[in-house]
Amino acid sequence: MRNRSDCLKEYGSDYMIQQEVSDGKLFKVGRGIYSKDRNAPEIAVLTYQYPKAVVTMRIAFYMQGLTDVIPEEYDLSTDRNASKIKAKHVKQYFAPSGFFRQGIETIDYKGYPIRIYSKERLLIELLRYKNKLPYDYYKEVLHNFRRILPQLNMQEIQDYVCEAPKSGRIMETLQTEVL
Repeated sequence: MRNRSDCLKEYGSDYMIQQEVSDGKLFKVGRGIYSKDRNAPEIAVLTYQYPKAVVTMRIAFYMQGLTDVIPEEYDLSTDRNASKIKAKHVKQYFAPSGFFRQGIETIDYKGYPIRIYSKERLLIELLRYKNKLPYDYYKEVLHNFRRILPQLNMQEIQDYVCEAPKSGRIMETLQTEVL
């Protein structure tokens, strides 16, 4: 994936970029974003377009293998002070700066690097937004977290809980429903 300025360096002019697009060697996948792959995943385009955002919630649960439900929207987390993301099909979650930066990892998704929260951090997100998710969906993801609990780093989970807003409620839910 590359932006217009990278393409200008490689191809020399907008005309040459358009020639590559016309010849089917380059594909316009977003506003000012090009890819050599015709079927670049939309989540890869979004994370390229918003490099400071982190994939979270339902799309992250799906990408991390915690559910097989493909979400209709893309959930992206940003720093509390970030600008509003105006892309359609994107639900933006704002988080305090210190908490926002915790648990970010980069995974390879269909050949594209994606910034996403770790499974430990996603457990905290699940508990934070428990009441905003459909009950059956919440229970399915929670069941899958319980299944992989021995593989998770409990110290990281506790550290994330301590930094999270409303940490007391999250810790209580963690102890009663997960552990």
